[in-house]
Formats: sequence, structure tokens, C-alpha cells
Amino acid sequence: MYEQFKLRAEGVGAEVHRCGSRGEALDFIRAFLHREGPAAAPSPHAVWAPGPFLTGIDTASLARDIPGLSFDVNRLTAAEAGIGITDAAWGVADTGSLVADQAAVEQRLASTLPAIHIALLGTNRILADKTATFARISPRTSRYIAFITGPSRTADIERVLTIGVHGPKRLIILCVDDLEGGTP
Repeated sequence: MYEQFKLRAEGVGAEVHRCGSRGEALDFIRAFLHREGPAAAPSPHAVWAPGPFLTGIDTASLARDIPGLSFDVNRLTAAEAGIGITDAAWGVADTGSLVADQAAVEQRLASTLPAIHIALLGTNRILADKTATFARISPRTSRYIAFITGPSRTADIERVLTIGVHGPKRLIILCVDDLEGGTP
């Protein structure tokens, strides 16, 4: 499933990377934020919304290691952030889409307002298609589901394709082999 998901997601402009462990994913994020993150981004900081990936991680230590990284996600910090990091519940292989349970406002803010969105997805949470995805989504537990397919794009102004008008210009998906993540 991963290869099909990667092919489809990259086909719509996302960048997809596979990490064997949470530690490897954290190293990727740390290196990315040091290289392109808070100091190098157009905006002065990055925000990381609470989610399953952060379970057991010392966020205070991580914030000290990466100046400009904040775990306090609100309208102001997300609007000013250059990078937002969130968890995704599912991946849809036949479209390359992410499915995010964004009932928590922090998830919505961090995934839509910054110019760069880094999404964390358990590799085992990639499903074949929307039918398989809808079989796992329950209206009782999932109140705000978002399907994210590539960076934000529109062609509604004189039919000229523009990236990043209504959301992030860049979507980076980290598929993590040992991450359960999401909502079962």
C-alpha cells in the first residue's frame, strides 16, 4: 500500500518520506526544522499540534533543542508559523490523500495556516481506498474529518493554477513504520 500511496501523493505535489521508527521520524523533523525551519522559514516559528506521535516525547527538551518550535497552538501562533506539524489518522492509497480527525482545533490550525505542513502517518494506517477508509470512520467518534490531497491549490482565478492560496504551499508526509497514530 505504501508504494501506491507514495506514488499518488507525489503525483499531486506532496513530498513523501518513510521512516522506520518514531526516533527516525523525529530525527528527520529535527533536521528539517534546523535546515528549513523556524529561522529559515518566512515566518519565525513552527507549531506542533498535540497528537499520538508526541506520546512519551519530552516536548520541553525538543522545544529547547529547536528554537522557535512551539507546542502552544492557537490562532495567533498558527497564523504566524511558517511550519505546522500534525498527525493524520489514515492514508488513502488510491488517491494519495491523508485523512485527519481534526476535531481538535489545534490540528486544523496547524495543518491549514502555515506555509509548510508536515503530516505524520503510521505506515500501517494506509488503506486501499475511500471505501475502506469510510468503514473505519465513525460519526460517534469522528466529528471533524478532513481529507488532504497535496498542497493547497486552486485554479479559480482565470483558470491559472496557484499553489498555497487556501492553505499550505508545501505538504510533507512522514510515513512511520512503528507509529500506530490516529483514531482506531
